[in-house]
Amino acid sequence: MTIKECIILAGGLGTRLRSAVPDLPKCMAPVAGKPFLSFVIDHFRKQGVEKFIFSLGYKHEVIQEFLDTAYADCSKQYVIEQEPLGTGGAIQLACRQATEEQVVILNGDTLFSIQLPELTAFHQQHQAHCTLALKPMQHFDRYGVVELQENGAIKSFKEKQFYERGLINGGIYALQVAAFLNEGLPEKFSFEKDYLEKRYTQRPMFGLIQDTYFIDIGIPEDFEKANRELAG
Repeated sequence: MTIKECIILAGGLGTRLRSAVPDLPKCMAPVAGKPFLSFVIDHFRKQGVEKFIFSLGYKHEVIQEFLDTAYADCSKQYVIEQEPLGTGGAIQLACRQATEEQVVILNGDTLFSIQLPELTAFHQQHQAHCTLALKPMQHFDRYGVVELQENGAIKSFKEKQFYERGLINGGIYALQVAAFLNEGLPEKFSFEKDYLEKRYTQRPMFGLIQDTYFIDIGIPEDFEKANRELAG
């Protein structure tokens, strides 16, 4: 069984991308002739996702208008932040609208073309509260590193600095909805800092390595790279 319900975080301001895309939400940046968000939705529909919950904020009307037209046949709903709630607050708000026991969380400005059936099976096999999709990388300083124990449980989170090689958090999570909502977290918080990094030693949290295509268009250089690589 593949997780069938997906939350896509698409509420960010995209300040670092403003020079390249001045007046659009980051996930709507045009890549190879269409909004970047299309690549994310298309990949996960092919992976078996049937329903999308879009967590929106900045210029949400632009995203809604696009989705209602281009994805009119897609089962979807919108959760709109009236003020920025952080990644954790946005996920928590969207999880309250979820109808499945497990959801997959994605970022609308990152394409990590994981195999969702593998992530689902691993997540369920370990009865994890949260399972992170991890991307192996070399020679990087934009990301922190996640270390795993032999059974795949999270061993540690390491800060951003230059690494020769390591596993990065790819921003995709399989999440057990009830367990997460029962954490009693505040309205505004960081999913990464306040949930993952503070609770991984007390909760069943795991990581699964997926060495597949990864691009995060958060900075102009990678936005240009996505335009080259995703064309055609």
